[in-house]
Amino acid sequence: MPSSIVVATREQIYCNLNGEAVILNLSNGMYYGLDAIGAHIWSLIQEPKAVSDIVETLTVEYEVERDRCQRDLLSLLGKLAAENLISIEPQQV
Repeated sequence: MPSSIVVATREQIYCNLNGEAVILNLSNGMYYGLDAIGAHIWSLIQEPKAVSDIVETLTVEYEVERDRCQRDLLSLLGKLAAENLISIEPQQV
């Protein structure tokens, strides 16, 4: 999945509240909250972005080990995908 492309779906709206994100899924009316790092990731995926590029950005900005960063990112992306807040597509070659 590191080569996959992720992007926020169109069926949501979000706002930034003091560095955190609040997301409303327009399909089911559910609200979701993300902490500051999650909100930063959310801002990165407003345009299609490769998972590997997100990992690269985060490891530089937060000085975190690549393996841990990737594992945590994939966990978050899996949760967001399960709630239909993002779409995940294989990277085109």
